Amino acid sequence: MPVEAKTVAVRGGMFNPPVFRAGKGEPILYLHAAGGIKGFTPDLEALAEHYEVIAPVMPGWEDTDGIQHIDDLWDLMYFLQDFCDAIGLKQTHVMGHSIGGMFAAEFAAARPDMVKKLVLTCPVGFWIPETPTADFFAMMPQDLVKTLFADPASPAVAMMMKPPANEDDLAQMMYLNSVNLSAAGKFIWPIPDRGLKKRIYRISSPTLILWGDSDRLTPPAYGDLFHSKIATSQLVTIKDAGHMLPLEQTAEYVKEIRAFLG
Repeated sequence: MPVEAKTVAVRGGMFNPPVFRAGKGEPILYLHAAGGIKGFTPDLEALAEHYEVIAPVMPGWEDTDGIQHIDDLWDLMYFLQDFCDAIGLKQTHVMGHSIGGMFAAEFAAARPDMVKKLVLTCPVGFWIPETPTADFFAMMPQDLVKTLFADPASPAVAMMMKPPANEDDLAQMMYLNSVNLSAAGKFIWPIPDRGLKKRIYRISSPTLILWGDSDRLTPPAYGDLFHSKIATSQLVTIKDAGHMLPLEQTAEYVKEIRAFLG
């Protein structure tokens, strides 16, 4: 059965994010990537077989309101704290993919008391001049696919890049892509270094870092750097996966998370 998003009022209605929530077991707060969240995707469905997955649409993504109240990462961290308060989440596992991984790391550094265990999947947040992250803001769709996926011919690409049914759907898709890139740009353009390197030492939660061995957006060197900066971390590199690891290698992805979270 498809999971429908339900709106949650945060801070007296200043924010009203749609939230996808399903599953039973220990809760996981899931923070999505720069491309937004297109419903309850197969990776989230697989996780929801073992955990309660709580996946809010972040302010500004998918044409949601609220980003006008967020000037920087600190405002976003307060939003996440207020969101947790609104749904009665005192302590939780936190997961994030790509820019969501950066947000998850910042949250774990700001509020280590609220994070039981942390899972970072191909996070951004650092900048290595010798190994820069790819500038996906300037990419054409065909180049973006080659950058995000280890195998551009994989079924995951077909699912993610399914062509719109008509011109109206195409226009809506292009509009939402522009909106999502604008929201992401607020935090990671022109480079994704917003000072995480100065705060990451505060992360005390056991941390699993997952990386695709063929990630061409955030090269595997960044996995080694994250691992070196988080004393409580372990790094797992998954074969035949790119930046979209959760969709490319869903079974292996969930297997590693289950082994880590228990």
